[in-house]
Amino acid sequence: MKFDDKTIKQILLKEHYVTDKDILNAELYIKTHHVSLVEYLLQSSAITNDLLGQAVAESLSVPYADLNSIPPSSEQIQKLPEELAKKFRAVIFKEDKKSMVIATDDPTQKDILVAVKQLFPNKIASIAYALSDDINTCFLYYQKPLETRFSKIIEDDDRVAPELLEAIFDDALMYHASDIHFEPQPEEVLVRFRVDGVLHEAGRIPKEFYENILNRIKVQSGMRIDEHYAAQDGSLRYTKDSVVADLRTSIIPTIEGEKVVLRLLAAYVQGLSLNQLGFSPAHQQVLSSAVDKPFGMILVVGPTGSGKTTTLYALLKLANSPDLNITTIEDPVEYKMSGINQIQINPQTNLTFAKGLRSIVRQDPDIILVGEIRDSETAEIAVNAALTGHLLYSTFHANDAATAIPRLLDMGIEPFLLASTMEVIVAQRLVRKVCEFCRYTVTKSVSDFKSTQMKIAVNYFGKKSMTFYEGKKCNECGQTGYKGRTAIFEFINITPAMQNLILKTPSTQEIWALARKEGSKSLFEDGIEKVKTGVTTLEELLRVAAPPQP
Repeated sequence: MKFDDKTIKQILLKEHYVTDKDILNAELYIKTHHVSLVEYLLQSSAITNDLLGQAVAESLSVPYADLNSIPPSSEQIQKLPEELAKKFRAVIFKEDKKSMVIATDDPTQKDILVAVKQLFPNKIASIAYALSDDINTCFLYYQKPLETRFSKIIEDDDRVAPELLEAIFDDALMYHASDIHFEPQPEEVLVRFRVDGVLHEAGRIPKEFYENILNRIKVQSGMRIDEHYAAQDGSLRYTKDSVVADLRTSIIPTIEGEKVVLRLLAAYVQGLSLNQLGFSPAHQQVLSSAVDKPFGMILVVGPTGSGKTTTLYALLKLANSPDLNITTIEDPVEYKMSGINQIQINPQTNLTFAKGLRSIVRQDPDIILVGEIRDSETAEIAVNAALTGHLLYSTFHANDAATAIPRLLDMGIEPFLLASTMEVIVAQRLVRKVCEFCRYTVTKSVSDFKSTQMKIAVNYFGKKSMTFYEGKKCNECGQTGYKGRTAIFEFINITPAMQNLILKTPSTQEIWALARKEGSKSLFEDGIEKVKTGVTTLEELLRVAAPPQP
């Protein structure tokens, strides 16, 4: 059951969940930014998801079922047959010996209570409203292991390749996988999903079926099907019902056959705010100030897969308005955003970052996003673009924020140019979040930690006894104890003192020493704050960021 902005506005005002001023601010904002009313209200903290659910429930004259705070058990959910549950988008929220509450995101359906009564004739059933995302989360319990689905498809259907691919794509989207791996082995092909940055086995395909699957992927990705000994790159789009997913395809030859990796790209940026990405209020203030400037460079650094592009698009969303000309050049275009011009580089037509950037500068842009600074030529053009009245966002491969400056100087950028154009450098890593469905607290003392890194890390707590948050491992998080990811950050704000230091061609250590003096915190220190507040675990933080050595 979907509501447009007009309906949501009427519901929220009628039920007094927002004020006229909140709606006025929202309408002024969404006129110049490509977001919905609900997106703005959630981002500005005028409402929460639960308050939105309560407001809609009241408007429909039914109770609100908070499936997020009070999740039903796996057994409870599966009491409703999968076909019926998905037809009515319903789950059992509460039940006792005499009655049960059915939660659905569409309480207006007429036959739902009749169908439930036939299943449970001795119980009195009533309806409650639940948010669609929470219903979808409950439906994860109906997912069967991929390998079981492979076997059934292979046994029952001649159209093996299309059916298998559809099952794999559906599951990858359901589990929010970022990558799908097809890895040929002597007798079979291993299928793995990368979920929250970690690879998990999803199933195995008999080798004899792999050629048809491989050819189907190649055809859909615009690749040559007669080429088996060279690397190929392409892209495809998977569409099913209202779901649209863009995938980037990479194929390389291995000794056991051609290995395929499909990267799932978000079709649209929705609900992407600095707060949701893990930025502290102080960091958000620094970035907002940089975005408001008429020219300069904002650089996000980190390894591949650390969320750099996502951060830049959150900044673009912050700045996007009809009176600005925003152009991006990327490889590939990972997010599609209305209101901006997006260019994908194409080496076959000689459209590189450097050549594309030269052309963009002639297109009268206000803001330019360069997907990555890879070489000296791109770096030089980017710095000159930032110097000549453009606000430029880009990513760069560097281990930390302080290393980025010496690396750019080594690429031939003049120190005075870098000092006068750079506004802020952000380094980031992604950490897995503790599963909210099975999170619990555990108290540990310093003596419980054995490794040197752990002993260094717990010194940041300044206590002999500390409370940590961990996941018990449940079906909701795939028995991992983690669900979703957030980022940890390291900031270097280019102050007048930092500009003077850059002119002297400083070392990484000199840059970080000044940044520390001016209040910068390391990636590890930002992560420690997230450990203290129960967002992630100490073990997960140490997986991606090392503590400073004493």
